[in-house]
Amino acid sequence: MSDLNATREAAASKVSKAGGFPEQEQQPPGSTTAMNPVPDHGEDTWVGRDRLVGLKALITGGDSGIGRAVAIAFAREGCDVALSYLSEEQSDAEDVARLVEEAGRRCVLLPGDLQDESTCRQVVDEAAEQLGGLDVLVNNAGLQWGRRNSGLADLETEEMDRVFRTNLYGLFWVTQQALEHLGEGASIINVSSIQAYDPSTALIDYAATKAAINNFTVNLAAEVGPKGIRVNAVAPGPIWTPLQPATKKGESMPKFGEDTPLGRAGQPSELAGAFVYLASPAEASYVSGTVLGVTGGKPVF
Repeated sequence: MSDLNATREAAASKVSKAGGFPEQEQQPPGSTTAMNPVPDHGEDTWVGRDRLVGLKALITGGDSGIGRAVAIAFAREGCDVALSYLSEEQSDAEDVARLVEEAGRRCVLLPGDLQDESTCRQVVDEAAEQLGGLDVLVNNAGLQWGRRNSGLADLETEEMDRVFRTNLYGLFWVTQQALEHLGEGASIINVSSIQAYDPSTALIDYAATKAAINNFTVNLAAEVGPKGIRVNAVAPGPIWTPLQPATKKGESMPKFGEDTPLGRAGQPSELAGAFVYLASPAEASYVSGTVLGVTGGKPVF
């Protein structure tokens, strides 16, 4: 086994060797540095191979978790990135920008709440203007709330509205605006979830949005395919991100991810390759309308 593979294997297995995560909770939206253990986003493991040289990408929710891992991987593959994130996550976003710039790529920081339509459109336009164009859109921003005791009975309208506006409305608005900048050869990558296929009762609203994202992905792929634009989605399983301790009960953390065939949660870095593949005009030029599962063995069908 190479040193690189050994490092990645050690990072991926550190949770199972420790017997699970410690009990912990944060207030939303959560902080990367406050997590125990701090997730692996590929800071020390991702090695670029020039698969995205010259491309320009907008990543929503790019300050932490999956978005952070994708930003690091994209940058090390030769891609300039713009990050959209909530203003209260400025510190995490600045950490990502530093890592992107250390890879020799440009990083544009665009704080704002994507529940607001005008913010969504402004973020896209500013990303395209400051990067000098747009080739890849990663719709990663998402919200869930898993601390309720049951499913529909505990679902509050205000809570549901936040989830739907962030996960669906924001995705629609951002994508709609991005289509004014994306041309032939461009790629849109949405973030679905295992919850679209195997929903938890406590996440009834979140799971519904992820099922809708699958439908949106296939539908949009058919619409923009004739323009040479590819549209796909990645469906993560349980991934160790700030979203977990910030939105779930602390006592659920020790068993988080244990119900997968691989017996553990995934690290954000283990998702990055799926995004790099789908964004690559050389490797995924004939891939569109597909949902790629990265779930630790849970089926996505």
